[in-house]
Amino acid sequence: MKIACYCQHVLGIGHFHRSLELCKALASDHDTTMILGGPDVELPDTAVQFKQLPGLKMDKHFSTLLPCDSARDLEEIQTERQETLFQFFKAIQPDVFLVELFPFGRKAFSFELNPILKGIGDGALSPCLRLCSLRDILVEKSNREKYETRVVSQLNSLFDGVLVHSDPEYIPLDRTFSATDEISVPLHYTGFVTPRQQGQAKQNRIRQQLSLTESDRLVIASIGGGNVGEELLEATCLAARALSAQQTIHFHLFTGPYSSPDLGARLETMATSQVTVHSFCDNFPEWLAAADLSISMAGYNTCMNLLETATPALLHPFAQNREQRMRIEAFSDCCGFHLLEENDLLPERLTQLISQKLDQPRKQNQVNLDGAAKSRTLINTPQIWS
Repeated sequence: MKIACYCQHVLGIGHFHRSLELCKALASDHDTTMILGGPDVELPDTAVQFKQLPGLKMDKHFSTLLPCDSARDLEEIQTERQETLFQFFKAIQPDVFLVELFPFGRKAFSFELNPILKGIGDGALSPCLRLCSLRDILVEKSNREKYETRVVSQLNSLFDGVLVHSDPEYIPLDRTFSATDEISVPLHYTGFVTPRQQGQAKQNRIRQQLSLTESDRLVIASIGGGNVGEELLEATCLAARALSAQQTIHFHLFTGPYSSPDLGARLETMATSQVTVHSFCDNFPEWLAAADLSISMAGYNTCMNLLETATPALLHPFAQNREQRMRIEAFSDCCGFHLLEENDLLPERLTQLISQKLDQPRKQNQVNLDGAAKSRTLINTPQIWS
């Protein structure tokens, strides 16, 4: 079976990594191509094939579509992308089209997605199972009723089903989408999508590389794959400075791929001998598995990594929308996530919270994290979509 997965990231690379994990699971059984259209990302060596469209992104206010190459014209790129995507479907004739987020989001990319989805429906393109791939929490909209009416209409007319990458025991879709009952196509929860258990050997490997003993304390601070959260790393640096006078704690700080170019240098000037600054890495779950405490934002992938490793966590949500705060709150009781408010980033307060959280043991949980494998099973069962 041939599978095409469309993923358009516009701010960070969280959507890319979640979709990649799905595609890796699907590629174990099928010829799988991941269609990308955002800023360049480092592509891994994997069985998944990649199709890169000319890059588009959103401005920082999420209001305007922009070419990644500022020398190019937006309309020219849109026309090229639309034609390229349509010709790809005519030539490859995939059996499954997995569309990440749309129509719940990425409305600005309907210019290229609607012709494909409609073409499959009206016979202009070969028959193909059209599935929406959806994360756990949707961001709030200014006119919710109008938004939900549009989404339901497009889902019911252009799609054959929805995969919700969440565990409904913790975050059901209707918590952020009140019109869920109006969706007439099959909807299935898959569980959350994340790389599964890294293993004790890998956990020990990181600590061995750092020459840490069992009694040494390791704190990881990170801001994921976006371009926000620099204040969290700066606050952690100041807290590490205060803690260094009290005890030996090894802090490792990870900047993001889209962070300010000077962030690493600024953190280095603030750091003590107990602080090491890294750029974004591709084995981050291994670091979390080795850590005694994580300080981070609360994006989907980071939270799933934390649930998988059961690492105690201090989490500071992205303030522009409700998504990350809701995710922290959903797991605060069962998994020990602790919400960091703005005032908690003050050096004295953060120092206190780090000391308290380092004494907390790992708290195992029952959250369903088998989303990639379950998605593969659902896609391999065509009768459930008819």
